[in-house]
Amino acid sequence: MRKTDLSVLKNKEKRLVIGLMSGTSADGIDAALTEISGFGTSIKVKQLDFLFEPFDPAVRESILRLAKGSYGGSAEICKMSSLLGKLYADACLKLCRQAGISKEQVDLVGNHGQTVWHMPVKENYLGTELTGTLQIGEDAFIAEALECPVIGDFRVRDMAAGGLGAPLVPYTEYLLYRKTDKTVALQNIGGIGNVTILPKNGTLEQVIAFDTGPGNMVMDALAEKLTKGQQTYDRGGRLAASGNVNSGLLSFLMQDPYLSKMPPKTTGREYYGEEYVKRLLQYGEREKVSLTDCLTSATRFTAESIAQGIRRFSPEKPEVLIVGGGGSKNPVLLQYIQECLPECRVMTNEEIGYDSDSKEAVAFAVLANEALGSMANNVPGVTGARHPVVMGKISL
Repeated sequence: MRKTDLSVLKNKEKRLVIGLMSGTSADGIDAALTEISGFGTSIKVKQLDFLFEPFDPAVRESILRLAKGSYGGSAEICKMSSLLGKLYADACLKLCRQAGISKEQVDLVGNHGQTVWHMPVKENYLGTELTGTLQIGEDAFIAEALECPVIGDFRVRDMAAGGLGAPLVPYTEYLLYRKTDKTVALQNIGGIGNVTILPKNGTLEQVIAFDTGPGNMVMDALAEKLTKGQQTYDRGGRLAASGNVNSGLLSFLMQDPYLSKMPPKTTGREYYGEEYVKRLLQYGEREKVSLTDCLTSATRFTAESIAQGIRRFSPEKPEVLIVGGGGSKNPVLLQYIQECLPECRVMTNEEIGYDSDSKEAVAFAVLANEALGSMANNVPGVTGARHPVVMGKISL
């Protein structure tokens, strides 16, 4: 078993750090191998390798059931957390083999975990008003398998300081994407859509970020229903391309009160999950909108919600919108976003030499690196936290 001195690790010139991400779509594990030197604005990050390890359908189904909040109890959550910890560890070892390195060469792992419940709005529980969040996937299994420190469970520290616990990626986006000569917006489209706006030559305090609304989550549910479970998402936007936007349904969706809510704000499956899709389908049935047209309309709605968020809440209009996440592979969605934001150049991470698939996994490698260096790694102006904090718990 390796003995790890965190002060020695902190002072290394370069560290090999694996970042792990499994998002609200619960489709699998993103694992990115990075080489990192420095901390804060002097950080340098190089992606060395990446893999995506899909969840077995039964595992995905169980995660989605847990994420409803009404299924399972402590025993079910315990079992899934241990299972995910083992799956994360396996993904790390597989990534090492793919990259041609030994596990002993890995210095640190940053693990987002799997969100099964996120409660950013205060609720009364046993006489106390509180917020909360739960990411599962036991870090100790990763630490045991790789014999190195693992930093995970980032969100709760920000929430303890009064923040929403999301979004977290804007900190890393500021470090890696900021420009002195232009305002840049970065739109991630995973299960949920989230945007970060980096003002031209701006400071970290000037960064604006929030969840724009649904990303792929609603579209995925409709694609699965349309194909009777044969597809879990709309591959290449082909299903949406075969339908038409129904103006009535789109107008109905655009009445969503979340869209006009002022930042800081965050959302998730608890809002845009099964009940939301059910209401959408009920409208479709009542107004005789075909399932295909429901999907096309939902695709347009995702684009419109992104555009509305940027127009309404960004004081500086971005010249460029860089799209990442699974939604960046949907050309119909990208076309709709460009139509909704004609004054802004819409492009993907790949067009600037980055990888859309690995972006969030890399972000959690960076967040872990910052925690190692005792660097505050939240953005209070984005999350609503009272002050900067160092997010992440360490398993040695």
